[in-house]
Amino acid sequence: MPLIHIIGAGLAGLAAAVALTRAGHRVTLYESGPAAGGRCRSYFDRDLGCRLDNGNHLLLSGNRATLDYLATTDAAATLTGPARPIFPFMDLATGERWTVAPNLGRIPWWVLSPSRRVPGARLRDYAALARLRFTRGDASVATVLDGAGALYRRLLQPLAVAALNTPPDTALARLLAAVVNETLAQGGAACRPLVPAVGLSESFIDPALAWLSARGGTLHTGRRVAALAIDGGAVRDLLTTDGPAPVGPGEAVVMAVPPWVAPTLLPGLVAPDAHETIINVHFRTQAAPIPAGFIGLVGGMAEWVFVKDGIVATTTSAANRVVDQPAEALAATSWADTARALALPDPMPPWRVVKEKRATFAATAAQERRRPGPRTALSNLVLAGDWTATGLPATIEGAIRSGNTAAALLSGPRMR
Repeated sequence: MPLIHIIGAGLAGLAAAVALTRAGHRVTLYESGPAAGGRCRSYFDRDLGCRLDNGNHLLLSGNRATLDYLATTDAAATLTGPARPIFPFMDLATGERWTVAPNLGRIPWWVLSPSRRVPGARLRDYAALARLRFTRGDASVATVLDGAGALYRRLLQPLAVAALNTPPDTALARLLAAVVNETLAQGGAACRPLVPAVGLSESFIDPALAWLSARGGTLHTGRRVAALAIDGGAVRDLLTTDGPAPVGPGEAVVMAVPPWVAPTLLPGLVAPDAHETIINVHFRTQAAPIPAGFIGLVGGMAEWVFVKDGIVATTTSAANRVVDQPAEALAATSWADTARALALPDPMPPWRVVKEKRATFAATAAQERRRPGPRTALSNLVLAGDWTATGLPATIEGAIRSGNTAAALLSGPRMR
């Protein structure tokens, strides 16, 4: 089969490369940065003297495309998590703690058990989940879920912000519904939380690169594609910083770059142009292991706290509202929340604040309308990325599905 050129070695590009290789294609990836992985990678922080993840990512056992990608690249065993679906929380305003624990089956009898559901929530409040599942149109999360009550404040709002990285009053409810329909609505068996046992690169990037290399795949790092040479309705050359890379007859291109880069390569392309920030704070400290490996915090700067050996890391999503605060202030506030949740002593340990100002597109109705499909007007060019029209918000699952879709298009009869 012909060679496929993949622009961008983030998760969407790697997923496309893996799927194309499985289909028998040869692949070459061009990555502008010094390493593959994009937002889903690990790196060594010299100041803290340890390896950090670029961000904190929580997977669910219902993320089928992601788990298939990891199984293909022999990385499934690199994930860890509790044996059953549990989601521990703490309300920082009251000090109250609880664990949401869905039962494994699809009939949600767990909402009948006070020890497994959100304290203070009434049974009829859970009807909001039924409304969400079948929502249509441009309604916001806050509108569909009513935006009030203990269930909303203590579970639905935190999950919505984490999944969509957008404030609930503007976040598109049907994107959250897509996530819920594939996870919580399928029962607890699809909701078991999973995280990389070591790091993002060790799970998602390094095994895939090794797998591709063993099958003839090629990766060029530090080689930015600055433009596309187009002739006769097709891409003929990739104009890179190291010179042109010809796209031969029968060959094709996957463009898996961020949404702000894609229109510079393909003028006229409409793509999301509003983004939300994610702030991660990493503390070099030792904390006692916790059963789930993480805890959700309600009412604080730190919304999720992840505990690893020697590192405690926090995540604040939809963080445009606070991104301009000094790093020192963000670290101090996050540490106050974290220390209280994990019963850690003062003073604040060494820290690193990572501000991802364009972490994801804003999951609003207006931005959803700007998400392009994978096909383009060029006969040998397709798109991949969590910002394309996957039907999901900008998640790992969405990125991998976009790569799979691009690969399927290029492996189909139309492209051969």
